[in-house]
Amino acid sequence: MPVDLDPTTDFIAGTAAGIVGLLIAHPFDTVKVRLQNPDLSSRYHSVSHAFATIIREERFSGLYKGIASPLATCAFTNGLVFASYKFFLKAQKVDDSIPSLTEVAIAGTCCGFAMSFFSAPIELIKIRQQSMLESGLGSISVSKLIYSIHREHGLKGLFRGLTATAFRDCGYGAYFWGYEATSRYLTAPSPRLDGSTSLSDSSQGSIPLWVLFVSGGVAGVLGWLPTFPMDVVKTRMQSTEAVEARNIMRSEVTTGDNPYRTTLSTIQHSYRTGGARVFFRGLSPTMLRAIPVNMATFAVYETVANILSS
Repeated sequence: MPVDLDPTTDFIAGTAAGIVGLLIAHPFDTVKVRLQNPDLSSRYHSVSHAFATIIREERFSGLYKGIASPLATCAFTNGLVFASYKFFLKAQKVDDSIPSLTEVAIAGTCCGFAMSFFSAPIELIKIRQQSMLESGLGSISVSKLIYSIHREHGLKGLFRGLTATAFRDCGYGAYFWGYEATSRYLTAPSPRLDGSTSLSDSSQGSIPLWVLFVSGGVAGVLGWLPTFPMDVVKTRMQSTEAVEARNIMRSEVTTGDNPYRTTLSTIQHSYRTGGARVFFRGLSPTMLRAIPVNMATFAVYETVANILSS
């Protein structure tokens, strides 16, 4: 991934990549949210059963519930992801040398932490829409949801689950590290029979498409695995409210009516009632989407960036 692109190019390329990735990922994300939501998970026996049930009860459009919120802000958030990653990457450099993988991981982690302040309210709205069972409720607009949440809980209500989101989004460190490490390994100079080396296309500013696909797939897996438990915690917090919690079994380790009131109480209650395996609910659809989505994301990003910078 080129480091010397201007912020505008990063933003545009990141936006295009984000839109393509979102259209591929959202159905899998809807299933993941349903499996992680403590009020809804008992309705589905498996990933395939969740897909079939949603389509049967809510039509195919049910898989795209909640897409309005991330799609409306896609140009902003995904553009910022790549632009802020490059900002933190350049901030560590004192010369024009290729960034080390450690610097890549640090830049990605800082990028994820910064982005959590934007992604937390966006995902809150998305998750509330995805958790609606009856297809008729899908007509509730983003603006009405925002108004309702703000009226009942104030501005802080829109940032519910921010801490868990920040911990989860720090996974961008592993995400960008996985992409760079894989692409560098696959495009490293290869030795010839005469002992010399043959430079790869990447040294000339072009990376083969198959390398982009493989590197993107690896990035998607590594970006999710370390922080997936925090995604479960985040989803449980953002999909429940104090009023809804009356129907949720209380835990001895929590106080008040809502066992999902804070990040810590959510972790404690979830472990007490579901064991360690509860923190990996929805992992299968996430991994199923992570590989193709990020293959497409990085391929689109690199392609658009090369076109704009040529």
